[in-house]
Amino acid sequence: METEVLNKPIRKSFPVTGMSCASCAVSIESSLKSSSGVIDAGVNFANESAWAEIDEEVTNLIDLQKVIQSIGFDLIIDAEDPLQQQEEIQLKHYEQVKQRTIWASIFAFPVFLIGMFYMDLPYGNWISMVLTAPVLFWFGRNFFINAWKQAKHGKANMDTLVALSTGIAFIFSVFNTLYPEFWESRGLEAHVYYEAAAVIIAFISLGKLLEEKAKSNTSTAIKKLMGLQPKTVRIVVDDVEEEIPVSQVIQGDVIIVRPGEKIPVDGTVISGSSYIDESMISGEPIPVLKKNNDEVFAGTVNQKGSFRFKAEKVGSDTLLSHIIKMVQEAQGSKAPVQKLVDKIAGIFVPIVIGIALLTFLTWILIGGDNAFTYALLTSVTVLVIACPCALGLATPTAIMVGIGKGAEHNILIKNAESLELGYKVNALILDKTGTITEGKPKVTAMEWEIKEDLEVYKQVLYSMEIQSEHPLAEAVVNELKDQQVSGISFNSFESITARGVKAEYNGMFYYVGNKKLMDEHNIQISESLLEKTNAFQKLANTVIYFSDSRRVISVIAIADQVKETSAKAVNQLQNMGIEVYMLTGDNLQTAAAVADEVGIKHFRAEVLPSEKADFVKELQSKGKVVAMVGDGINDSQALAQADVSIAMGKGSDIAMDVAKMTLITSDLQSIPKALNLSKKTVRTIRQNLFWAFIYNIIGIPLAAGVLYAYNGFLLDPMIAGAAMALSSVSVVSNSLRLKTAKL
Repeated sequence: METEVLNKPIRKSFPVTGMSCASCAVSIESSLKSSSGVIDAGVNFANESAWAEIDEEVTNLIDLQKVIQSIGFDLIIDAEDPLQQQEEIQLKHYEQVKQRTIWASIFAFPVFLIGMFYMDLPYGNWISMVLTAPVLFWFGRNFFINAWKQAKHGKANMDTLVALSTGIAFIFSVFNTLYPEFWESRGLEAHVYYEAAAVIIAFISLGKLLEEKAKSNTSTAIKKLMGLQPKTVRIVVDDVEEEIPVSQVIQGDVIIVRPGEKIPVDGTVISGSSYIDESMISGEPIPVLKKNNDEVFAGTVNQKGSFRFKAEKVGSDTLLSHIIKMVQEAQGSKAPVQKLVDKIAGIFVPIVIGIALLTFLTWILIGGDNAFTYALLTSVTVLVIACPCALGLATPTAIMVGIGKGAEHNILIKNAESLELGYKVNALILDKTGTITEGKPKVTAMEWEIKEDLEVYKQVLYSMEIQSEHPLAEAVVNELKDQQVSGISFNSFESITARGVKAEYNGMFYYVGNKKLMDEHNIQISESLLEKTNAFQKLANTVIYFSDSRRVISVIAIADQVKETSAKAVNQLQNMGIEVYMLTGDNLQTAAAVADEVGIKHFRAEVLPSEKADFVKELQSKGKVVAMVGDGINDSQALAQADVSIAMGKGSDIAMDVAKMTLITSDLQSIPKALNLSKKTVRTIRQNLFWAFIYNIIGIPLAAGVLYAYNGFLLDPMIAGAAMALSSVSVVSNSLRLKTAKL
């Protein structure tokens, strides 16, 4: 019997070129979603990218590209480095916009002077017409081309508004220049609006120029991350060094790293040693010693030594590539509020055109002698002032800058939703091991009953523990290694399951293990060591015993030490009004000691992984917005259930996959920073939306001429164009203020 294999949809991301406003993004998104084989799609105007969830069997990427090209835009799908190609296209586009803006301004300036100050200049209208034509139909031709492409598909965007307003103003002015007698015979003056048309194009081009410049500044975090990887590497092939591009490195290649060089891919050291600056991953400024079998990561910087390592994760599989991908996907993701803004932007342009027509008809009916002139002037002004650019940029620019700011502080944010939700968190759950604590057991104390022949006893203990398979043995080995203790050889060695180890040296048997091992061999423990043991256990230390055949020689206290910054982080969170809970699978005594040390009032011990998720649900049922912080596979279920999930970057891959935020550093003080970042980003989004909406709420009625009946005020289309450009720039500038915000 054959089993039907279901194709799992895959998600593809593409750089997009040619977008000029939020409505462009809506047009591309709707076209992608309606394409064959596309299950879902999204477009981000601010970072000029699109994604599509597609069925590979049905969807041809070239067909998708043709669909987008047909409405006046393009997807980059077949480039070796699509982001670099997009950057080159953007740079070229920026230069073109810059040139068009400069020349449009040069041509528009004399038109503005004639229209505002030298209205009676001989042949003034003819000069203005000649100078305005290239401004509209050459330097501003893209507005008309894009508007036509949109119209062919029954769509409208900002270019539609600009083309309609300037085109109507120019055609009306040309008619009045060629046939002024049409109005003069009716006792009216033949007004022209060349200055309005020319200056609107110049102002909007200037706004686009500033917008392009500002948008490029919001993605500096990704560019910095990409710059961490070298372009070429040296590999060893048959004992011969060979330099190749980093893109050609494959798993198993042996790579040489010299002093001062960046590590190109992830791998394991096979010879040599060196100190490596891993601050881009850990946030810790102190270089880390790397020797045989130690892992090294792409983007980290080698210090003074030289070594060879075997490539294990290359290309898109490296830690650095995962970090870049997370930042890119997050910057391209939409906050819930953005989805609402997209809907508004999608219907905004048709509504504005409707308002412009209504304004025109109203003035025709009530405008008196100059009804047509006023009707044309006000409807053109409505079309100009209502551009939805500021509205479209309000949310994505703030999200992009916020996510970039997070990356600079070792906080990787996977999607915009978690950034928008973070400030609402009022309950936070911390896993104990590896989150509050270091996650690596260390010897906290070593008490010796016998002081003579101490070095020999240390050698015996060191050699027994180095052969032991118990996870706590490594802590003892590391402690004695730091004391420069050397190893010895035994006559015999035996591992005793669930108890410890036994060895024979110079005719004497020695034991290392738990209390049961001591009791089973009737080994005595002195009162002084017994007191020490009780004291260690009250502090939640695990105690192991080292003895000969008759008595305990030493007791060793081992604990998973609490991170230095954990207590400070818990205090900061509680001061923010957040209830902090600790969940652990460890015993009650250890949990109580750790909770007491860091100042956590609510904790639960001996909790199973599924019970962690149940506890998250319990808090959510009480109306809490819950954040979960964990580092292991056992935390993944609870992380998935939480409203905001935060993974420790040194934890398991699955925890980082599930979590919506990842802390690259092990410092818990990054959590208050992440929640503060959320608060500041949401505040910036609200400010941006307020200014975008209030601008249109005030601007459109003014443009329609509501004040004319009271004080004779009519808004000039030129001023409307300048205000429109300024609104977009002010929104982006407000978002960029986040870069300097203190977390």
